[in-house]
Amino acid sequence: MTSESPQNAKWLDGVSPEELRRIVDVLYRVHRFVALITDLDTLLARIMEESKQVACAEACSLMLYDASTDELYFEVALGESGDQEALKREIRLRLGEGIAGVAAESRQSINVQDVRKDPRFYPSADEASHFETRSLLAVPLVDKDNLIGVVEVVNKVGEGCFTDADLHVMEIFAGLVATSIANARLIEENLRAERLAALGQAVAGLAHYTKNIITGMSGSVDLIDQGLSRNNTEFLERSWPIFKRSTKRIANFVEDMLAFSKPRVPHREPCDIALLIEDVSQTFWAMLSRKKVELFSDTSGLTAQAQVDPRGIYRCLLNLVLNAAEAMPKEGGKIWVTAKTLECKTLVIEVADNGPGVPERDVKRIFDPFYSTKGSQGTGLGLAVCAKIIGEHGGQIVAGRASEGGALFRIVVPDIQ
Repeated sequence: MTSESPQNAKWLDGVSPEELRRIVDVLYRVHRFVALITDLDTLLARIMEESKQVACAEACSLMLYDASTDELYFEVALGESGDQEALKREIRLRLGEGIAGVAAESRQSINVQDVRKDPRFYPSADEASHFETRSLLAVPLVDKDNLIGVVEVVNKVGEGCFTDADLHVMEIFAGLVATSIANARLIEENLRAERLAALGQAVAGLAHYTKNIITGMSGSVDLIDQGLSRNNTEFLERSWPIFKRSTKRIANFVEDMLAFSKPRVPHREPCDIALLIEDVSQTFWAMLSRKKVELFSDTSGLTAQAQVDPRGIYRCLLNLVLNAAEAMPKEGGKIWVTAKTLECKTLVIEVADNGPGVPERDVKRIFDPFYSTKGSQGTGLGLAVCAKIIGEHGGQIVAGRASEGGALFRIVVPDIQ
């Protein structure tokens, strides 16, 4: 510290009990919101509001250090007059430039009682903000020897100058501020890294999935071209079903992406669930026949039409039956779809199979978006879409083990008039 920032017990001389109580209250509030607030923008705004209070200043500003340019820039500027936004738009200071730049470069506090008599004063900031600076207290923000920035308080309320007590309190305050900014930045960096990692994993999974579909389609197109050029109907008959299945998988994939990407309110209307289940069965008839999978449905427990969004429930059933069919053993695969209405008009639909079931380790994550147990063969969206649609209905979908040993998915949708 220089002579401009004395560090001894004499700073308490002349501080009234009321003033000391006010300072302690401010520091206590800062301690509390530093622990609670992790959003950096909110944290900085609160910090500057408190800095005005702790120093009884007309205005204050927070300048952050940009290591890439070796400059300070205004992040927050608060004052009852002047164009504070102009400071943030127009002013950047090199280290050693202006009182704030000198404080940052030397990492020492500076208390200027009359800026007009100090050659270090940078008048362009006043010109940009249309604010008159008379006295100024600049305190560097340093965390673990890393320069964070500079906090400035301007013009002591009541035409006086900032005192040694103000300087000492602001240095205590600056220590808290520097640590809180460093912690908030670390949290933001970790969150950003986690988001990028999750996004990368999702994109990689989706890319593998679409690549597999496109590979199948490309092979079918080649065979179709050969069949057309040679007038060979055998090539066409072999290739066309594969091409149709690939096209359907692409369409289902796009539907899932659209369903998952935006919230929506279900368009409820009276719906015959038995017909909906029959429609799903017909959709997968060819696939189930090829895989030698039997599908059984039981809708005898339905006592009334359900007030649901037919497209949404159809989408859920489509995904659940498709998942079950793809999990079936080579022979003897069976899928059971049952639906019933409870006394309270609650709709219950179950899709069960005799496949390998859902591993216990996956039950808690199976409805997470982009989490797939199929490796590159799945998007990890189907069950997430089901959970989203049923949640929008105010219902619930759960996974468990069927009595036949395979997977069981139970959908419960309450009746909402």
